[in-house]
Amino acid sequence: MEAHLPEHRERLYPPTTTLSLFLAQVLNNDASCQGAVNIHTVERVFSGLSPSSSKTGGYCRARQRLPREMVSALVKQTGYMMSEQTPAAWKWQGRRIKLVDGTTIPMPDTLANQEVFPQQKRQEPGLGLPISRMVAIVCLSTGVVLNAAMGPLKGKGSSEYFLFLRLLDTLGPGDIVLADRYYCSSI
Repeated sequence: MEAHLPEHRERLYPPTTTLSLFLAQVLNNDASCQGAVNIHTVERVFSGLSPSSSKTGGYCRARQRLPREMVSALVKQTGYMMSEQTPAAWKWQGRRIKLVDGTTIPMPDTLANQEVFPQQKRQEPGLGLPISRMVAIVCLSTGVVLNAAMGPLKGKGSSEYFLFLRLLDTLGPGDIVLADRYYCSSI
């Protein structure tokens, strides 16, 4: 993780703390920003530090500053580590099975996202959210995401096939790829 840390000042929410809180937020039953800030406040008090503000603005801004490249690299690294430790009994005929599929994801409605992930033509301007396409490779044995690629929903090079081509280095000799018939011409 150290290799991917951006330059930053030590604030209330440095990147390592922010990432840790974000993971806790996603995995917690209370997946709100307020819940994450409350966790941070409790951790500070138990560590003998003064409690932080209960307002969520600082945490939300810190979360937006997390570099996508850092989060992506950590997902790939932890996925690879988990997949490499898969017991032999979890493999089929000693081979890894990797699932491939795509989906679409609504993105936050920002000007930057509107430029990269334009809305569908049938939507009125200003209504709805920008849409992103994502393709992921998942280890069947562990359920962990090994790699993913994101792009716009429409336009040149935006198909699931094109995004999958960007992930081919995730596949190794002897791997079995399980995907719907759309991908059969990819490999």
